[in-house]
Amino acid sequence: MTITLPIEGGGTYQVSPSKIVALGLNYLEHIKESQSVDVQNFTEAIPTEPVLFPKTPNVLIGPGETIILPAFVEDYEFPNCRSDHEAELAIIIKDRVKNVSAEAAMDHVLGFTCFNDVSQRNLQKGDKSGWYRGKSLDTFGPIGPVIVPPAKIGDPQNLEILCRVNGKVTQHSNTRHMIFKIPEIIAFVSKNFTLEPGDIIITGTPSGVGPLRHGDVVEVEIEGIGILKNPVKAERLL
Repeated sequence: MTITLPIEGGGTYQVSPSKIVALGLNYLEHIKESQSVDVQNFTEAIPTEPVLFPKTPNVLIGPGETIILPAFVEDYEFPNCRSDHEAELAIIIKDRVKNVSAEAAMDHVLGFTCFNDVSQRNLQKGDKSGWYRGKSLDTFGPIGPVIVPPAKIGDPQNLEILCRVNGKVTQHSNTRHMIFKIPEIIAFVSKNFTLEPGDIIITGTPSGVGPLRHGDVVEVEIEGIGILKNPVKAERLL
């Protein structure tokens, strides 16, 4: 999957990652809402190292493209069939890197953008293999609207981050509230996996995650980057 995004300051970039590495449980207030999220391995315990999980590249869609709530999930007849929005800051890696130090990590960042880590909660809760399937359904990774290079973002650890559904604010926090900071996240991920140019790291979501429904319009806004806006449709109703 390839998404073309403009780069702040000029040019475009073909976002085509070999992998998307996501962080869970990276905002304290989100950890505190573990009972309402109700998925396996999501507790009120504060992690001692970054909690990693994958999203596969088929999730990627660009600004304005449609998040599709898949029909097959309804066949399970879950009592509360729920797919949630999760507003996140995304890091796009510039070059091949392995075992980078936190001190040198920012040298390997192409830029930052908005990401919506859409999550199918029933699969995330019930699958014995964990979060893989519920996080990686088609269209469950909107990204954009622009890539902002490190030199233009200011302090990436002090950015307001919001989510709105149909114009109503559902999430509002600041990246300073991350438990694990951006350089240490990159260093930790690169210790575990060789990062390739265009790979994406998403840095966790603050509290306020909630369900998406047919007809919704969801926006992720991050200070200094802009607004990522996507409509939501149920596959059965298309």
